[in-house]
Amino acid sequence: MERNTEFERLDLIDLISERHNILRRISEKTWNDESEIYITNSEWYIMARIYKKQPTFSYVAKNVDISRQAIHKFIKKLETKGLVEVQNVENNKKEKCIRLTALGESCYEKNQVQKATIEKKIAEHIGEEQLLTLKHILKLDWGLK
Repeated sequence: MERNTEFERLDLIDLISERHNILRRISEKTWNDESEIYITNSEWYIMARIYKKQPTFSYVAKNVDISRQAIHKFIKKLETKGLVEVQNVENNKKEKCIRLTALGESCYEKNQVQKATIEKKIAEHIGEEQLLTLKHILKLDWGLK
């Protein structure tokens, strides 16, 4: 298997970051080339935290590495696109919860299929076993907390 010399000089943190950026760019471009609804990586990130749940803004803010102000902006954009609904939380006048609409769930599920296709291409290139090993390593507790 040939090595990518462009990445030879990078340490682990930069390697993961570079690969992450490349994969996110490919994923976003694939979606936006094939869909009439433009969705950014940050919006996908928020949608992933909402999928099949009805979290509060507070929960999303704590579990997404984006400022609270930016989260409000992204959720407003997602709402405008018809991908999420914002509702009041029962017995709490300040807090709101978010859920994906049927269109939002459909887009999220189609995007999951597209990401699986990207993953399959990676497996074809580096080998299924290597991909499974990589995924296993990424899921391990690295003792960094």
